[in-house]
Amino acid sequence: MIAALKTHWPEYLMEAGGLGIFLISASVFRTLLEHPESPVHMVIHHGDVRRALMGCLMGLTAIGIVYSPWGKQSGAHLNPALTLTFLSMGKIRSWDAIFYILAQFVGGIGGIVVARLVLGSSLGHPAVNYVATKPGALGVPGAFAGEFVISFVLFLTVLAVSNSHRNARRTGIVVGFLIAMYITVEAPLSGMSMNPARTFGSAVALWLWTSVWIYFVAPPLAMLAASRLYLRFRREPVPLACPKMHHENEKRCIFCGKPEGTLHMIQSNGS
Repeated sequence: MIAALKTHWPEYLMEAGGLGIFLISASVFRTLLEHPESPVHMVIHHGDVRRALMGCLMGLTAIGIVYSPWGKQSGAHLNPALTLTFLSMGKIRSWDAIFYILAQFVGGIGGIVVARLVLGSSLGHPAVNYVATKPGALGVPGAFAGEFVISFVLFLTVLAVSNSHRNARRTGIVVGFLIAMYITVEAPLSGMSMNPARTFGSAVALWLWTSVWIYFVAPPLAMLAASRLYLRFRREPVPLACPKMHHENEKRCIFCGKPEGTLHMIQSNGS
């Protein structure tokens, strides 16, 4: 534990900062698009159009975080479900996983706190509601199913793309695209979380815990199922790539031991 803290604390802080930035962006964009007094809301009257725009903005935010210096170094998990699944696959050491998850929850809370300081009472308006995730028209069953499906597809896609020599560097772009699509299409079912720490930050601000269990259960179960399916049908004889959204850079990798300043290409069969 002490050794992990001493050597890997920058990555832990980057994970916290990355999710904090994501939630600040979500708060700002949701306020601009949905607060009734926002000039953007007044111009764009159609809710589906605003949601699609929100999806594009958050997808671009995710891409920016992945390819930022922080994202390149920490791997930009930003999600306890993602980290836990990589831990189950043996791709992360236990203490690194624990501190990543703690950092992600701290980042989720911190992002909402900063957003509140910046946006004031506007963040608490019912139309914005601290960007909380909650079940939609189909209730708890619909929200659980929605979270399970999108989390399953996300992780399966991350594994497939990150383990492809040809496409690994595009993993962050694919993740951003999926986030944009999910917000546009799936958000009415569950609010589109896939992320216990992201949901927790908003829940703490509202002190509203109704159905929060969905976002703590469905994403990890779905990603675990996706990992097992991928491993079951994977035929490549080479080791799995490191659990980063972007690994082909000169930042150090605490997972495989790649030192700072080394550009390392993943091994694969060229698929």
